[in-house]
Amino acid sequence: MDRTKKLAESLAIKNISVKRTKTDKNEDKEQTSLPVTISFETLAGPVSYKKEIPLTFEKQKDTENWYINWDSSFVLKDFKKEDKIQLTTLEAKRGDLLDTKKQPLATTGTGYEVGAVAGKINDLKTLAKQLNRPVSAIEEALAASWVKDGQFVPLKTYTANDKTQISRLKQIDGVSVKETEVRTYPFGKATSHLIGYTGSATADDIKQSKQTIQAGEQVGKRGLEQVLDETLRGKSGSRIEIVKPDQSTVDIAETKAKDGQDIQLTIDGKLQQTTYATMKDDPGTAAVIDPRTGKTRVLLSSPGFDPSEFTTGISQARLDTLTNDPDQPLLNRFTSAFAPGSTQKPLTAAVGLNSKTLDPEKAYTIDGLKTKIDGFNVTRIHETPDPVNLHNALVYSDNVYFAKSTLEQIGTKTFTSGLEALGYGEKIPFTYPMRASQISNDGSIASDGQLMDTSYGQGQMLTNILHLVSMYEIFLTDGTIYRPTLLAEEETKQVWKKDLLEAKDAALIRNDLYDVVHAGYSLPAEIPEIKVAGKTGTAELKKAGEENGQENGFFVGYDNDRKDLLVAIMIESVEQEDRGSPYVSGLVADVLKSHANR
Repeated sequence: MDRTKKLAESLAIKNISVKRTKTDKNEDKEQTSLPVTISFETLAGPVSYKKEIPLTFEKQKDTENWYINWDSSFVLKDFKKEDKIQLTTLEAKRGDLLDTKKQPLATTGTGYEVGAVAGKINDLKTLAKQLNRPVSAIEEALAASWVKDGQFVPLKTYTANDKTQISRLKQIDGVSVKETEVRTYPFGKATSHLIGYTGSATADDIKQSKQTIQAGEQVGKRGLEQVLDETLRGKSGSRIEIVKPDQSTVDIAETKAKDGQDIQLTIDGKLQQTTYATMKDDPGTAAVIDPRTGKTRVLLSSPGFDPSEFTTGISQARLDTLTNDPDQPLLNRFTSAFAPGSTQKPLTAAVGLNSKTLDPEKAYTIDGLKTKIDGFNVTRIHETPDPVNLHNALVYSDNVYFAKSTLEQIGTKTFTSGLEALGYGEKIPFTYPMRASQISNDGSIASDGQLMDTSYGQGQMLTNILHLVSMYEIFLTDGTIYRPTLLAEEETKQVWKKDLLEAKDAALIRNDLYDVVHAGYSLPAEIPEIKVAGKTGTAELKKAGEENGQENGFFVGYDNDRKDLLVAIMIESVEQEDRGSPYVSGLVADVLKSHANR
């Protein structure tokens, strides 16, 4: 009875039905049989079989009656007392993640499973050192209840790139290596935050999933592996077999695995890799889109990490190293939002021009680097050639001009509604969950000082990097923002926001963005190979009591001739080595140059 109950639980047997197929009433016989059809559901699918139930007429405890002559075959057809039941999970092949040219960003390749042969390992200390695991962890694995001498006990999985390490491990007596399937990530760190990685399903994964997940099954743990997990993972199958004493088997039920689907992205893997290399592992983020369609070509966070470390099993010591790294390689910066600094200025101008409140020719006479406006001090980095109109203010990035023109011409209400029209405070319609950009913590502008700060991308304003680069589309599309897409199957040129700028005003700002690079202060973005246009931005992040804070440098730019890519890069702490946002403009130029030369 105990065995039958355990089988019912482990095989998830339900909906049991026993139907009589005919009746044979012959009470003169001491023995007879009753034909029935037995059926039920299992986790491996339906089971149905016919059975002749043997009946015996006999006396038990002073009662004469027909009794069932029970045996193990009542549980499963052909099942005998000495047999065993084997439940096998049939793994579904996980779908690949592909870039726009169908190059794999995540795929299933060949790796190695390293294990110890129980009873054959003598040098645990050397093995533990090579596996970067405590000796106690290996001892615990070898002491598991199922382990018997001579059995292979898996300890760690490696990718095909770890052949040197595999060779070292093979030199240790008692170590065995088997080929196995491993999730691989050809672009490594460059796509680590976007693609993520897989790992064994935990109790929480099983509980939260809408699909049935088996314990230990590989599931997405981060990035698109997690976001698109249910499509990529497919559905595992199961097989139930009777195992006879001679190891022969009898099939009972089987549900075939349904392989996961491949998913093609709009990401250009080569361009992503180039952009990541250009950033030299500096903390920051980048987004590149095609302004003609809204397709996302690059989306990355720097520095990245090696996703295979997590897929094959990362040690606690290594995880602690990554977690405590001051550059925060595990932090996904492209999902966050940052003060955009002066990259906000062209957008502020667009709000004013589109609302007919900003006169681009109205000029201000501004003296010195600091100006007090309505009791608030506004500082600019450089003195701008007079007169300071919109063109000069953009070319020389004049904070005072934008503070005065937003306060005196645009006004709080028009400015706030203009930012909302650009998508501030609104969920970004994108496959990968992003933090929404914000005007302020509560979405409003409460004072003139806050209005002026916000006009040049400071105050409480925070902008997501993908949203930032998407908003710059209005200068190339004459006022339209396309919904940014990430999946190749998504319809392109879907209008997210429209009528944000008239054609003449878009042309005016395009001219100003070109002059930022070619007529203003010297910028590394001014290169002979291509004509870069764009805007720098520096956001200072001061903590309470600090006179000078961390500076994040931005540049959003494009090739003025081709206009087929918009590139936004943010690098943290550009105040170090006195690099500033001009340094970031050079990175964007390098990316655009690389694209032009392909």
